[in-house]
Amino acid sequence: MRPKSIFKLFLKYFFRGLLYAAPVTITIYIIIELFKFFDGLIPVGINVPGMGFLVLIVAITVLGVVGSSIILEPLKSQFNQILDKAPLLKTIYSSVKDLLSAFVGSKKSFDKPVLVKMNKDSNLEKLGFVTVEDLKKIGVTDDRIGVYLPHSYNFSGNFFIVPASQVTPVKDVKSADFMKFIVSGGVTKFD
Repeated sequence: MRPKSIFKLFLKYFFRGLLYAAPVTITIYIIIELFKFFDGLIPVGINVPGMGFLVLIVAITVLGVVGSSIILEPLKSQFNQILDKAPLLKTIYSSVKDLLSAFVGSKKSFDKPVLVKMNKDSNLEKLGFVTVEDLKKIGVTDDRIGVYLPHSYNFSGNFFIVPASQVTPVKDVKSADFMKFIVSGGVTKFD
């Protein structure tokens, strides 16, 4: 091996290691520094083991309550007033918000991984998620269901209405791992 390719290989693995170590290290560092800060707020002479940790947990929880009620609610109200004046912007915003909520919010919709047979005459199948099982509101009264098929190496996808008979549930797979597998083009392996 040439020295230049050895150096490239070294850099590749160094940055990969940094990619794995940095988020964990930074998170641990921030927690330790916050713990020290809150521990320093406790008056001298009061020595209760774990008090700094308890203060840190309470402070983070209070920040969450204050952030969601006092700060966030008025901002959300003003933002919604702006959106009401711009219908196209409101449609785009609500679609993106619903999509993100489907991944990580309270309306998780990507929790039913499936294989979808794309054509009865071939064995071509795509990986996706059942997102709608009842399509009566849009006039589809037969056995068809709504399936979202994410694209690989992209955060987009297509929504198809397909016969339920062409959909096979995938069992014993976490939805998050299934999504990573699809988005990575099959490169990411299941745990």
